[in-house]
Amino acid sequence: MLKKKFFACLTCGYQTPRWLGRCPDCGGWNTLMEKVQNEKIAAGVRSNFAVSEKPCLLAEISPDEGERFSTGIGELDRVLSGGVVPGSLVLLGGDPGIGKSTLMLQLVAQASTAGKSTLYVSGEESVSQIHMRASRLKISGANVYVVSEINVNNIEEQVKALSPEIVIVDSIQTIINPELGSVPGSVNQIRECTIQLMRLAKATKTSIFLVGHVTKEGILAGPRLLEHIVDTVLYFEGEKYQSFRILRSLKNRFGSTNEIGIFEMHEGGLEEVSDPSLFFLMYHHLETVIGAAVVPMLEGTRPLLVEIQALVTPTGFGAPRRMAAGVDYNRVALVLAVLEKRVGLQLNSYDTYVSAVGGVRVVEPAADLGIAVAVASSFRDIAVANKMVVSGEVSLTGEIRPVFGLERRIREAAQRGFSLFLAPGSGLNPSLFEGITIKPVYTLGQAIELALSR
Repeated sequence: MLKKKFFACLTCGYQTPRWLGRCPDCGGWNTLMEKVQNEKIAAGVRSNFAVSEKPCLLAEISPDEGERFSTGIGELDRVLSGGVVPGSLVLLGGDPGIGKSTLMLQLVAQASTAGKSTLYVSGEESVSQIHMRASRLKISGANVYVVSEINVNNIEEQVKALSPEIVIVDSIQTIINPELGSVPGSVNQIRECTIQLMRLAKATKTSIFLVGHVTKEGILAGPRLLEHIVDTVLYFEGEKYQSFRILRSLKNRFGSTNEIGIFEMHEGGLEEVSDPSLFFLMYHHLETVIGAAVVPMLEGTRPLLVEIQALVTPTGFGAPRRMAAGVDYNRVALVLAVLEKRVGLQLNSYDTYVSAVGGVRVVEPAADLGIAVAVASSFRDIAVANKMVVSGEVSLTGEIRPVFGLERRIREAAQRGFSLFLAPGSGLNPSLFEGITIKPVYTLGQAIELALSR
């Protein structure tokens, strides 16, 4: 309890934080007397939050205490760097309808099948509505407890009573602490409820997953402090009119943030995509196609083959139009400028459209060469060489700079039936690869001539 001091008038009851000789309300002299009022401490700083532990030596800590366990979903385990750490607090964000609740419901179902006790807390759905959704997904878990609750204190009591190993809170924006007095979803409510759940996870070694909403800008709703409180931040993304979903790790205290998980949405829920390269290639590239180039991307340790298409057509207006879908618009503008200045392609009177097929988002500079080759192919109306993949960063001087993880990119392309690889010549050792032809390139002009040669 906190003590609040103030001064009150004995005649009319007027209150003021400082002493006054005359009451402003009734006009009485020397009627203000000091009083003390007890106030409750805010939920975020209550003394019972603290976990009473004595300091111990790092060398004396048993490694078994932090041993991970599998969620039963391989793609989710990949993003979590091998599984769930007991006592961790994970935040899952994403656009409305992207599949966050579906993924969490499949998580508790898989965990219950493996013998884990789970609790699914929903602040947006009733118990019967959760059962309807589980029936649609054909989920029935004997060890899955379900409750519709928004009071964080009641959730804490239920977790201590059931002692589940995994708890899902869907969503954190609906959870409130009545002691704060503010509305659900406010900054104070989200911050204090998250802190309380964080202390609960650490004290009980329960892994808690929080589902979070996002704003129009695509960032997690609530204060950015929320991302600093939790141990792991996952983001579920995907195009509205595409069936695939990508799970990314933006923060992970217990592992790498480079890995991604790929799912495909079906009527019966989310299914893992075991072969993402085949998924992102819309057609078999044993035949040449004008205006298309295949680029091996690298997401963490996972190589992906992505098809980049370009369409160059004479403009019908004064200024040429530039559009990009799935690729960075600024990178496209940079590559087009280099093509005009260093290669001599007169694109200033042509509309240029560049797209990454399949709705995937390409952001790494290794796709620069693929964009340039696809644009040049469409401009000259010449197809890219048969069974070729290209990778490299294009500099403003027209040079092709090396990219990270080139060996893994080449190996993935070879496994998919590609036999010709256009790669940066700097630091390249073609003798390390067998069964695939490596053509080293040093300038953008040289790369385009090799890619479009008959």
